[in-house]
Amino acid sequence: MSRALFNSSPLRQRFRPLWWLGITYLAISFVTRVVLLVMSGSNVAPNPLHWLYAFGVGLGYDLVTYLYLAWPMVLFLWLVPTRRATVAGLGRWLAWLAILVLLFAACFGVLHLMWHAHLKDVRPLIPVFLFFLPLPALAYSRASGQWGLYVLGLALLYGLLFVAASELVFWNEFSSRFNFIAVDYLVYTTEVIGNIRESYPVGTWLALLVVLALVVFVLSRRGLRARDDGSTLMQRARVPLVWLVLTVISVAAVNGEMKDRSANNYVNELAGNGIYQFFAAFRSSHLDYKKFYRSLPDAEAFKLIREDLKAPNASFVSNDPRDLTREIRASGPEKHLNVVLISVESLSGDYLGTFGNTEHLTPFLDSLVDKSIFFDNLYANGTRTVRGLEALSLSVPPTPGDSLVREKGNENLFSLASIFNDRGYVSQFVYGGYGYFDNMNYFFSHNGYQTVDRGAIPKDAVIHSQNVWGVSDEDLYTLALSQMDKIHDEGKPFFLHIMTTSNHRPYTYPAGRVKWQAPSRPGAVAYTDWSIEDFIKRARAKPYFADTVFVITADHCASSAGKTSIPINRYHIPLWIYAPEQFKPERVNALMGQLDIPPTLLGLLDFSYRSRFFGQDVFQRTPDQGHAFPGTYEKLGYVRGDTLTILEPRKRLEQLKPDFATGDATPVVPIKQDLVDTAIAYYQVASDLYKHGGLALRPSDSTKVEPLPAPASSSPAPAATTAAPATATP
Repeated sequence: MSRALFNSSPLRQRFRPLWWLGITYLAISFVTRVVLLVMSGSNVAPNPLHWLYAFGVGLGYDLVTYLYLAWPMVLFLWLVPTRRATVAGLGRWLAWLAILVLLFAACFGVLHLMWHAHLKDVRPLIPVFLFFLPLPALAYSRASGQWGLYVLGLALLYGLLFVAASELVFWNEFSSRFNFIAVDYLVYTTEVIGNIRESYPVGTWLALLVVLALVVFVLSRRGLRARDDGSTLMQRARVPLVWLVLTVISVAAVNGEMKDRSANNYVNELAGNGIYQFFAAFRSSHLDYKKFYRSLPDAEAFKLIREDLKAPNASFVSNDPRDLTREIRASGPEKHLNVVLISVESLSGDYLGTFGNTEHLTPFLDSLVDKSIFFDNLYANGTRTVRGLEALSLSVPPTPGDSLVREKGNENLFSLASIFNDRGYVSQFVYGGYGYFDNMNYFFSHNGYQTVDRGAIPKDAVIHSQNVWGVSDEDLYTLALSQMDKIHDEGKPFFLHIMTTSNHRPYTYPAGRVKWQAPSRPGAVAYTDWSIEDFIKRARAKPYFADTVFVITADHCASSAGKTSIPINRYHIPLWIYAPEQFKPERVNALMGQLDIPPTLLGLLDFSYRSRFFGQDVFQRTPDQGHAFPGTYEKLGYVRGDTLTILEPRKRLEQLKPDFATGDATPVVPIKQDLVDTAIAYYQVASDLYKHGGLALRPSDSTKVEPLPAPASSSPAPAATTAAPATATP
């Protein structure tokens, strides 16, 4: 490769710093991969084949990534004049500056005409133009060129070390290379940077990185010595031209999924490259289902879904095969009870003593199991808060790429709030942080909810603790109680969806509440439990308590990492429906997904209504009909029975038999095609309906639905449930 590019002495001299950058980058990548391997611990068995795969495939990704990140130096080495600066004197400087401004304006104009980009959208182009600004004023063979090269090399070196350190932090949190979460977080730099500053000694780390960068630079600066005995701009143009060809080939020939050939997902992640994976995730943030995933003929997909959505209490309102609208008919009068739905940040099932945890983190929630309708076998839709919010408000499977909470055109959708609003409820989304994060305020305010966030807390209110994500949970519940009081005083029922934040890094909480000193993840879980108990106690003193249903669940689990691409144990979350004056306690063992919570809740309230939810009332299904939809931003899972089907981009497919306790899985042979088709149908139909307005709220959705005639005898016990012992309420 070097002979092809540098076939003359001046070119070898001129482009020699590329070797310095390449060797330095590969060394940093190697060390990063070694550290990540150590951090993986027992999740990667001490198998030389695993190591060979991770480091061998990883080297390939590192080389491809080097093609991209070396472009600033390639352009510098090509464009900087050899012996005399091209731009000198005030007149030429002003002319050069004017040319760059005009070029920037032209780029902005093209982007505005083609994609309606605004000025804030093209701000990332400013550093590019600033990079080109000094180049014609340098001379490669003089001191100005040498110092310019030193500054560029040191900046690139520091950037590479910074990315490596960031990868270690990201792996510590997600056990993954950079992915869509990292891309997503860049949009909300205030919260993310604030979270990092509150969680880690950032100042110390940045200073250490400066020291490390200077040490490496001083020891290796000989590789950056500038020399050029005489080359022209056109002669040098061969190098960036070949570099461009190689870059284009790599874009066409390599993708982020090619590394995913090992049965151990940790090994696959180690084989990746953080920088490459980041930009691959950026490109796949919006995935058209039919373009990237396996699909069925539309008629067949809709037929499968309509068949699967059949239930004893449901009937389709039309024969239109693409219309999923059903009339859900209860067997008795509606109970217009108040509803408080709490989606707790990162409340994994693993934290509960009920599910085997021995740390005694959740004594109150564990005690509530025998006083509630408790669901043992519930699985989250995803690994981000927005996925939980999407499931709990819209009852849809997770769409590939962005959540519908963040998608364009997500206004005026058929939602849980719209059903409550038709019955005179006041529906609110209450959040302890600022709801612009993750587009939450916009989404909820355009889909039937009033939004109440941190900005609604009076300035003179007592705040017991706060961090960049929001106020402590007890202060959030104080805000919620004030909203409940106001609505009750107006003589209206309320539906509040409360989203907590305390059980999130940096895991801060008020002192004296739990035995763990903050910051601490176990302490944050224990504080979550304490604050819910405190909330219930305070609510018990209210006149509306007896008529209020408390629904407590999680947005997602605390961790999504595992040896498989979708480790099912990392999606297991709890669900309590607590209304001691209204519902008898019981344990429900039926398999269900997070999207089943809204229709199950409405069923317990005996609501008769029109629905286009993809979820179903778990009490209206037989045990074998239960299913769940665990997914990532690009891997779409479907669990039914003992089988996990995973749909992946490029129309790939996995079907596994998961171990629900450990998350490990073994391939299913032969493939169960009926489950593959059902999985495809759910995701395809959900994406199709959203894309073509089929999930939108319609005036006819408010049509009154008459309940079924009251049965002659009491209703049968729900399928797959176990009665809990009667106990006194807390």
